[in-house]
Amino acid sequence: MRARFWNWSGWVAVGAIGLAGCGTARDTRAPDSPPPLQTSPPPPAAAPRAIPKAEPTVRRAKFVEVLVPPSDKTDNSPPARLTERDVIDAVIRQNPTLDQMRAAADAARARHPQVTSLDDPTVAVWTAPGSYWSDHVNAAARAEVAQKLPWPGKRELRGQAAAAEASASARQMDDARLQLVEAARVALADYALAERSLAFTKENLEVLALARRNAETRVKNNLAPQQDINQADVEIAREEERAVGLERARRVAQARLNTLMHQPPDEPLAAPPDEPPARVELPDAAVLRAKGLAARPDLKALADRVQAEEAAVALAEREYKPDVEVMAAYDGFWQGTDRPLQWQVGARVNIPIQVGRRDAAVAEARARVAQRRAELARLADQVAFQVQEAAEQVRESVKVTELYEQKILPAARANVQEAQAAYTTGKVPFLNLVEAQRTLFGQRQRHLEAHAELMRRRAALDRVTGEP
Repeated sequence: MRARFWNWSGWVAVGAIGLAGCGTARDTRAPDSPPPLQTSPPPPAAAPRAIPKAEPTVRRAKFVEVLVPPSDKTDNSPPARLTERDVIDAVIRQNPTLDQMRAAADAARARHPQVTSLDDPTVAVWTAPGSYWSDHVNAAARAEVAQKLPWPGKRELRGQAAAAEASASARQMDDARLQLVEAARVALADYALAERSLAFTKENLEVLALARRNAETRVKNNLAPQQDINQADVEIAREEERAVGLERARRVAQARLNTLMHQPPDEPLAAPPDEPPARVELPDAAVLRAKGLAARPDLKALADRVQAEEAAVALAEREYKPDVEVMAAYDGFWQGTDRPLQWQVGARVNIPIQVGRRDAAVAEARARVAQRRAELARLADQVAFQVQEAAEQVRESVKVTELYEQKILPAARANVQEAQAAYTTGKVPFLNLVEAQRTLFGQRQRHLEAHAELMRRRAALDRVTGEP
């Protein structure tokens, strides 16, 4: 992949057109480069015209100064590069979204002991103040302790519903992690695209500078009009304008990566990966759909909520059963000489006669179960579609990148070589050569964009299939 993706030798060949006006004897061309342009000697009677100074070369020098920081000029060691794994680990470790989801999951887990525990016992004390100064009765007082006991199974059902909700919250955290990983990979792809495009623009400027110098030589020798130089200046200016937009895109991609890693947006970052990851053959779409339906955490979270609603139905049906409150009391209100009874035990039971309220509660719980099941079925259909769509998009990107590498770029390079030869012999004007170069530049840029789009789509496919 490196040889195909960073094969700049064809572009160095385009710069060979500047050798027509140079007097060096050594040939520094790449092995697969076309022969340098050879300009004819000027006619004896031709008088050379004055050529303005090459200002675009100065502008290009300023642009290269922006591309190459001073530290890179003095340090020959290769700079550290970001890797996809480093970025993902940093995002998962530092992004506050996961802290938020983790806290929500902890809160949901803390609900289980609350709903499964018994109510606090109650203590009651009664007394009759008049009995203390009465001459006819003894001092009267009563102390009572009571504990409410729900019908058997109610606490277990509440616990099942709470556990299912806690599991759903944990699944949501897993889903948020998948989304963050996808966002990190997409931001890294944008960052890499901007960096590679800037490096590519620098090469384009070098090629255009060589073409302009060749045009200067031909104009001096009365072999080309002044328009050739002007056209070269226009192309150089257009590339410089494009570099400004690419620099903005790079800074925005860096800010997005820093934000995902919970860092200041302008925090310096290492260089992106030198080349895109190798393409991997995709399994059949049916296999991917089955994987997504089995692994997607949002589907699992919704299935947990279906279980929670089913437990709520069973709990609503148990509400037809009464709860019991047992109590024990020491009663000093009993009067008499021997006071035969002082300790008492008893029970209180609610009478579930409000059947209409309980019927409505059961109907509501069952409707919520039906709602959740329909939502689960809809989400399953959506997951299957998302997987199918993402898989087709990845396959499309793979075919597009192969098309550029196998057909479009070789044809564009051959077109430039033909234009070079025709311009050297005077068969075509300089504008034809510029147009051929412009087409090749554009196709190479779209090749870079196709690789970046492949990385984005692969990240989306991994998310919709639940790939951890």
